[in-house]
Amino acid sequence: MLAVKTRSGLVETTHDGAVAVVTPDGQLIARTGDIDRPFYLRSAAKPFQAAVAQGMGARLGPVELAMAAASHDGQPVHVAVVGSMLAAAGVDASSLRCPPAWPLSAVSARRLAAAGHIHARREWHNCSGKHASWLRACVASDLPIANYLAPGHPLQQAIATYVTELGESRVGPVGVDGCGAPVLRTSTRVMALLYARLAASSDLREVFDAMHRYPALVSGSGNGDAELAIALDVAAKRGAGGCLGVAVDTRLGVAVKSWDGIQAVADVAMVAALSALIDLPAVAADRLTPIARPPVLGGGEPVGEISPRVELEWQ
Repeated sequence: MLAVKTRSGLVETTHDGAVAVVTPDGQLIARTGDIDRPFYLRSAAKPFQAAVAQGMGARLGPVELAMAAASHDGQPVHVAVVGSMLAAAGVDASSLRCPPAWPLSAVSARRLAAAGHIHARREWHNCSGKHASWLRACVASDLPIANYLAPGHPLQQAIATYVTELGESRVGPVGVDGCGAPVLRTSTRVMALLYARLAASSDLREVFDAMHRYPALVSGSGNGDAELAIALDVAAKRGAGGCLGVAVDTRLGVAVKSWDGIQAVADVAMVAALSALIDLPAVAADRLTPIARPPVLGGGEPVGEISPRVELEWQ
């Protein structure tokens, strides 16, 4: 079990899942739950997809690399960076193959509506930074851009090969992600290894550094993965369906998967796991309290919380 939700003194729901902690050489340090049950990496794959785009000539600066690894909130800075990434490739938002969407940020969406916008746009999609980096890579490598999301496209083949080799586990057969991209299979054990190597590999160092330096670009202010990267010496990335990966600088990869797909549960479990693994400074623990024990509201007031129930088995 990862967590329970308590309302007015009663445990209302329980939340199962898995946690794995792995070293960069593949040693399993700790675990709980079924760490070999398959699921899709979803957006937790973005750091590695960004690394492939960079290796194929995307020539992304640190801010752009953070956006390539992002599930952004569609705040003005996010949209502006995506626009500059596209312009540098000589294309515009019409070349993006992610679907039109409104920003994840409710504030940003209301601002756009108040300004008179009535139609969603591709550049507002939370995956637009990833897609812009892929267009940059395709243009640099003289690859076709019209079908860059096809599983057989050289870019997607390179990503599948790279993630398979990095995690020492086959990522196929691929599915289709929410943004239309091929989505890769994994398990909690394999995801932890991927993030351990993000923490330690010299080939991934610039991705780690960009994610750690610009967490509000990688996610958005107040989101769990952003808060972890602000409070601790880590890079962190969430994925839809309740998965969360953390790369502890040079040391460990930690992966959490909530089987009910609730992101808040994954956040709670991750803070609990990290608290068992490393000595959290008081200032970091204080900053992480809102995601470590998020309140449950009743009538707009706190009447309970989501609290951790992670019990790691040390290997």
